[in-house]
Amino acid sequence: QVQLVESGGGLVQPGGSLRLSCAASGSFFAIGAMGWYRQAPGKQRELVATITSGVSTDYADSVKGRFTISRDNAKNTVYLQMNSLKPEDTADYYCNADVRVYWWSRWSVSWGQGTQVTVST
Repeated sequence: QVQLVESGGGLVQPGGSLRLSCAASGSFFAIGAMGWYRQAPGKQRELVATITSGVSTDYADSVKGRFTISRDNAKNTVYLQMNSLKPEDTADYYCNADVRVYWWSRWSVSWGQGTQVTVST
């Protein structure tokens, strides 16, 4: 089974920075695209950023120029560098990945449990 574990969340002041990590572990054949999503209380989960296995990236308009997604395929890890944080960035951040457990398997989507990010004075 594939497990995704996020880390790096916490409390930060407006204008500050935070770096999130998400590591995939377990037994699997391949990992494709990976991404970060967030969900604020009472709101729907939304896309923050995605990165393909070929390192093409996509960002939500609200975070463009402030956030950077990257990955280390050797470590099966995706990162989210968050700069110039705003109070509206406060949310639970979730990692996901397209995973192929075996070479003959279909692609499936795995989700992490989330890590909380709070931007406040």
